[in-house]
Amino acid sequence: MNVDGLGRHDSWEGVRAVVAGFGVSGFAAADNLNHLGATVVALDESDAGDRADKAQLLEVLGADVRLGPGSTAVLPDDVDLLVTSPGWRPDAPLLAQAAARGIPVWGEVELAWRLRDPDHHTPWLAVTGTNGKTTTVQMLDSILRAAGLRSIAVGNVGLPIVEAVMDSEPYDVLAVELSSFQLHYTHSMSAESAAVLNLAEDHLDWYAGPTGMADYAADKGRIYERVQRACVYNVADPETERLVREADVMEGARAIGFTLGMPSVGMVGVVEDILADRAFIEQRDTSAAELCTIADLASPAPHFVANALAAAALARSHGVSQAAVRDGLRSFRPDGHRIAVVAERDGVTWVDDSKATNPHAAQSSLQAYDPVVWVAGGLAKGASFDDLVVAVRDRLRGVVLLGHDRDVIAAALSRHAPDVPVIVVGDGETGPVDGGHAMERVVTAAAELSRPGDTVLLAPGCASMDMFANYAERGDAFADAVRRRA
Repeated sequence: MNVDGLGRHDSWEGVRAVVAGFGVSGFAAADNLNHLGATVVALDESDAGDRADKAQLLEVLGADVRLGPGSTAVLPDDVDLLVTSPGWRPDAPLLAQAAARGIPVWGEVELAWRLRDPDHHTPWLAVTGTNGKTTTVQMLDSILRAAGLRSIAVGNVGLPIVEAVMDSEPYDVLAVELSSFQLHYTHSMSAESAAVLNLAEDHLDWYAGPTGMADYAADKGRIYERVQRACVYNVADPETERLVREADVMEGARAIGFTLGMPSVGMVGVVEDILADRAFIEQRDTSAAELCTIADLASPAPHFVANALAAAALARSHGVSQAAVRDGLRSFRPDGHRIAVVAERDGVTWVDDSKATNPHAAQSSLQAYDPVVWVAGGLAKGASFDDLVVAVRDRLRGVVLLGHDRDVIAAALSRHAPDVPVIVVGDGETGPVDGGHAMERVVTAAAELSRPGDTVLLAPGCASMDMFANYAERGDAFADAVRRRA
């Protein structure tokens, strides 16, 4: 059966849909396809977490859920549609078999776009980038709510998009965070406005091969396709502007830059300590409109200010007032483990930025402090640290390394910052390492390196799963160790 033209008001009876992955987005896709009348088979290699309970619920409603090793090896017969969860590589058996059989492959985002209510055209304001996506989308949602709109942060953060679009009470606007994985399987989305915050090496274990970085950038660039109003890009990152220039947008869509410097016409930027708009005012050729001050923000860190500018540009493209931008940014506070001050003791400030899980994010964080004792390491995911070390070496008081790929960072430091003291925690260990115990040793080592006026910054530049369940557990272990020492 051809599913290409099906929407929320069409009959899905007779459609046989397979959902690959049964995590948060997979469950949402399977649940709503089942609700629409499709015959649903959901497959996942894992039954961890609440998957078993959710499987039981869906099976009561008529779906077929298969969990456990081997469940995703073979694509069932007579399939009309495969909906994949984010992170599934195209060479995964289910996806490769679907491609070989000519079966359409959608992501949950693509499914959500097709299930929008045609009677209520809720616009999407979409954000992607290597770093800062969640913070920017949450800032955007705060601004939209300050404007009195019924908004919600969805996608790679918060509620699955399918659940939001299927809500019986339509939203006024959606603030949508999209990863490169989600965008890879998105084909028809037409956001009202979209932003690419930055591009740097990340997920090169997923985007393998000589064209990996180009493929990663191309997937990010999909967010600009068919944009209706504004393509927001980072003036300091020419790759984001290139993606705008190459995108096939709707007639009338504008390119809007954001910059930490003085904004040119058609941009938002910073004038002294004021976030200023020269893009969405009538007198933009001769003046700028004040949106808020840097002091209004939860942090003056440059990357935090850049995120605020991107969020403001998206909101202004939707017609939100200057006052709502100011009020939304004033009231916003970032989630935990994002440049969060843990303690100040003996003149040393301890900061948890465990969410900095790649070199680009770590560099942005490090450039907000000087001098700094840097705590880093974990799973590097194929990334290089040479450019980071060159950029921040003059700020470094010392470095404490831990985790699986600590030697990758140590080698970059040896090449480009040989005079910076480095303490390696776990050197010589061969068995499993207890993350909490290791972090105690990290904090002790960082205290030895620090002096009054320094910042000790956990900005690992790596994923956490070698020693911790996730970046939050890693940040909690750091904060607990700091507080115990204090």
